[in-house]
Amino acid sequence: MQVGELINQLKAKRIPPLVLLLGEETALCDQALAALTALIPADQTTMNLARYDMRETPVSVALDDAQSPPFFGDYREVIIESPYFLSGETGGKVEHDLDSLTAYFKNPVPSTVMVIVAPYKKLDERKRLTKALKKSAVVVDTATLDEPAAKRAITTSLRQAGVTITPGGLNTLTRRTNANYTAMLAAVPKLKLYAANGAKLDEAAVSALVPRELTDRVFDLVSAVLAKNTAEALSIYRDLLLQKEEPIRLNNLLENQFQLLLQVKVLMQKGYAQGPLAQTLKVHPYRVKLAIQSARHLALGPLASAYLGLVDTETQMKTGQIDKNLAFELFVLRYAGQA
Repeated sequence: MQVGELINQLKAKRIPPLVLLLGEETALCDQALAALTALIPADQTTMNLARYDMRETPVSVALDDAQSPPFFGDYREVIIESPYFLSGETGGKVEHDLDSLTAYFKNPVPSTVMVIVAPYKKLDERKRLTKALKKSAVVVDTATLDEPAAKRAITTSLRQAGVTITPGGLNTLTRRTNANYTAMLAAVPKLKLYAANGAKLDEAAVSALVPRELTDRVFDLVSAVLAKNTAEALSIYRDLLLQKEEPIRLNNLLENQFQLLLQVKVLMQKGYAQGPLAQTLKVHPYRVKLAIQSARHLALGPLASAYLGLVDTETQMKTGQIDKNLAFELFVLRYAGQA
């Protein structure tokens, strides 16, 4: 079930006693949670609405709450967060009574809405607990949206407010947010406000309204390094330092980007397409798309050389062998000087 379908179901007063929000898209999860928590009137939230983090609280506490009747209301709502025991992740030191939770999944209390917030790509389907949950729950898809789906969702959101964004404006928004739907949606209120009086949401307007994310600037920095454009690379780097970015953090981001380019280049040579690449590397499809565009024109040797140079630079930074602010500049000069 999609988030919109859940919202329509709740509006029609079809209230499921067990809901699973499965996926890593924060904005979709927030939309679903907002609709679900709205089931509890504001004056009843203190007694009838509770959240429990499974890394901090035993599930037995949440079950005690879920099995209690609502206090002067129609429903009690129990939200379970970080249910790592449903995935392949390991948890903390909290002991959980998973047998009792499995039994509850099989026979949920009708007057309680239990919401399981699972910010994972998938659950461990081998577990008896997972099977019981998926058999009884309304499963809501909150998986990460790919670039086309994110664009459609944002265009629809703006259109519903009577706002039109040009293709150039939409592409600029996509670049500025790395096609991250949650980040795109966060920019929507500002875009709506700007266009309220009929102003055009074109490329120039979106560029002025939506700040570039650090990862977007890092991508420009990587491109300058690969092109051996020393002046451009150093200019971007110094600008980031003026914005109080930490040199070690910047070096680490660059290291990660070059590692991605290397991985993409190797897998492309093995015949992988964009979709399988993203799934194999567990990276957002838009980042893979950009990496493919860059790696297609690069040789493996220079990529490996740059990556190893950044690894060496990080080691020198962390061990105090070199001034942190100068380390990257020396790396750029060495790399640009290579034949």
